[in-house]
Amino acid sequence: MLAILDHRCAPRGRRCALPIVLVALLAAVLALAAKEFVKPVAKPAASYPAHDTHSGERVTAAVDPYDMPDKAQIFSVDYREEGLLPIFVILTNDGDQPVSLAKMKAQLITVNRAKISASDPDDVYRRLAHPSSSATPTIPLPIPRKKVKGAVPKKVMDELQAAQFSAKAVEPHGTQSGFMFFDVAEISTPLAGARFYLTGLQDAKGNDLMYFEIPLEKYLSAPAPKP
Repeated sequence: MLAILDHRCAPRGRRCALPIVLVALLAAVLALAAKEFVKPVAKPAASYPAHDTHSGERVTAAVDPYDMPDKAQIFSVDYREEGLLPIFVILTNDGDQPVSLAKMKAQLITVNRAKISASDPDDVYRRLAHPSSSATPTIPLPIPRKKVKGAVPKKVMDELQAAQFSAKAVEPHGTQSGFMFFDVAEISTPLAGARFYLTGLQDAKGNDLMYFEIPLEKYLSAPAPKP
């Protein structure tokens, strides 16, 4: 294809570069469109720098923020530009009984003590849809929030569904993982001095496990992984 374009354009001098550039741009667009999201394969939680192990309960929780462009490129959406921080959450159960996650709650507490709960899927869809501010009621009436999924491309919806943490339990000697998204639009450095909390995990008898507390400095100060 390029050889044909070069032959036809040769007499025209530099103008022949235009079709070549267009072909290259088209190829790049097609490659981006064909890109499919692949969720990272989770390693045992204790192998991540930022983790908290409960030896008595034999459960470890870990977090791996996707705050840098080289990591965040697995997504088709630039979540940081949208004011959202994706955090990969990993839970490993080394015990002999399942651990229930049905009541699990995650919270990011910044260095200034701001408490940010994990966004639910509808909140993420709404952020990505960029709804008009004029649609917001001017008076505090108990009006249900609009569903905005239709405004988000299906590819992005499928990607988000595949990425998010959705497990309801961690089987014995197993690991579960997925992304949680946190609204950090008003925070320039959300990880510095922050702590990640997980609560609501329960053992097979319905007893609450001790909460997990993970300082994000463990992630920030960890040596860069070897290529």
